[in-house]
Amino acid sequence: MKKVPWMIVVCEWIWKGILANWYWFAFTILGLGVFGFFPASIALFSVVRKWMRNHTDVPVFQEFKRVYFKEWKRSNKIGFVFYGIALFLYVDIQIVDQLMTGFLASFLFIFLCILLFILLLAVGYFFAIYAHYELSNKAYIKQSFLFALTSLPTSLLIIMGLSLIGYMINENPGLIPFISAVVPAFWMMRVCLSRFTAFEKRTQQPE
Repeated sequence: MKKVPWMIVVCEWIWKGILANWYWFAFTILGLGVFGFFPASIALFSVVRKWMRNHTDVPVFQEFKRVYFKEWKRSNKIGFVFYGIALFLYVDIQIVDQLMTGFLASFLFIFLCILLFILLLAVGYFFAIYAHYELSNKAYIKQSFLFALTSLPTSLLIIMGLSLIGYMINENPGLIPFISAVVPAFWMMRVCLSRFTAFEKRTQQPE
């Protein structure tokens, strides 16, 4: 069999990534943003995970659509738990910022911002965990926060990678339609898969 030139392979993968990014935007909009964000993100992470598991021939649109509609109801149930926590923290931050003064206000403001940051990190872990494991709704939420709070090296890798990606996009806003979702998902899934594999090996070792 004739070997495909590496340039063609690279271009094909770039095109697959761009398509996945467009599908994420389209399916998020299809769900009116709030209802589309969680199922679209889970679909994106699921596609990226398949790529990393050497299922490179998976049809991107068909897989994206299948996961999106299959997980729409369940992912939104869990998603609204995260939305609710975020809204609660946001309201508290606004109250502290506008109605309180002094050292206590500063302390509470910083503390609430840290909690909000942990929540955002947990949401990122949630997408990776949902794409990789089959758990109950409560377990998904619990494990998302546990990973955010206890996996410091993994979290630092994720934060550093996302910060670099964010810097690139901020410097080149024209990249938003092409990489703003798929590249962060790829990075997070890659880091999380390494963490999941290490965790699974450790739990499977005989005592």
